[in-house]
Amino acid sequence: MNEPKVFMDCYHGVFRDQDAFLSCLRRIGENSSWRRQKAKNLRLIPLAQGSELAEKMKVKYTDSGLDEDIITDTILNTGLLLKDRNEYYPIRSCAIKSILDRAGIQGNGLRRVEKNVYARILNDCLKVAQGEALIRFSVGKVSAVLSGDCNDYSILDMEELFHHAVEYLTDNFKGCQYLGGFYEHNMVSALWELTGEDELLKAYRDEIRMHGKSIGDMKPVVRITTSDTGSGGANIFPMLLSSKGSLTINLGSPLRLEHRHGNDIQEFDKQLNQLYGKFQQATGKLVNLLQIDIVHPIGCMKNVMDKLKIPKKYQAEALELFQAQYDLDFCTAHDIYYGISEILYMLACDGEEGSRIAHMEENIARALAFNWAEYDIPETF
Repeated sequence: MNEPKVFMDCYHGVFRDQDAFLSCLRRIGENSSWRRQKAKNLRLIPLAQGSELAEKMKVKYTDSGLDEDIITDTILNTGLLLKDRNEYYPIRSCAIKSILDRAGIQGNGLRRVEKNVYARILNDCLKVAQGEALIRFSVGKVSAVLSGDCNDYSILDMEELFHHAVEYLTDNFKGCQYLGGFYEHNMVSALWELTGEDELLKAYRDEIRMHGKSIGDMKPVVRITTSDTGSGGANIFPMLLSSKGSLTINLGSPLRLEHRHGNDIQEFDKQLNQLYGKFQQATGKLVNLLQIDIVHPIGCMKNVMDKLKIPKKYQAEALELFQAQYDLDFCTAHDIYYGISEILYMLACDGEEGSRIAHMEENIARALAFNWAEYDIPETF
């Protein structure tokens, strides 16, 4: 178990080739399924190393042609099984939040109690849970326990969704080129370059020139993310990316499609059809930042990063880089937004998982809607 296997909770697959990315989704789909069960019939069972139950589960998995290390990995992570009548299923880490939601429990206090107490509390709540639960089985483990009502959770097949995305982008953007993608159990994401579409950034480039600035080698890209564990919908993000990939600018306001209300692949296709107009709208937010002069750039940048709850380590690195790159006497909110976005490259250099970088992209994009005057005050020590 030195190299992470797909079933392991820590699995993180990075794919530089589009066919390899789509093949990964196909293989996982072939080894996954959905099942609806009465929520009140579900129970959590603690699983300990060396226990009789653990050994029986290993034998059962081996006899079924599955890897017995699935059980070992479960013990090392959640240490829990999902029991449905007389069947036991290992629980993956990403399933815990959905199980708590299905049981109607909130808060982090449960993390500090022993596994048997943890399971007992959840079981007491599950006993009185109403309706059905939609269980996601993926590569030998339970990855989610969601609401069984299709109005609360609608299934969108990941492989089909990305195939539709590839077809649409290839047909409608002549410079479309796959840049990379990743698979984690709670998020899947891929990025495409849309060069050759000069109109996408024309208005933005014109405004930049009028302000005596340049966006250099920035090019339009689109990121598509989704999840089948309830952690997010099918989202389409218009973005900018430097040719060397060292700077990513999230334009905010993604096209979001929730896994709710019976949404299906046709609804996702409708979202894709709005991408061109979304770029025009999104770059307008960057243009607005050009109009905002900042009197106290260091204080403003730090205050904005504090509001975004960015870790202090990355704040310090971003501030140092910003002071080296920008004219602090003639600074706009646009400059600061670009400066904060450098943190995404820092995360990548530190080897952070794709899901954390994607979440940070969304977090930083919140600043596009800030009232920057509130944060433009001198820095304090």
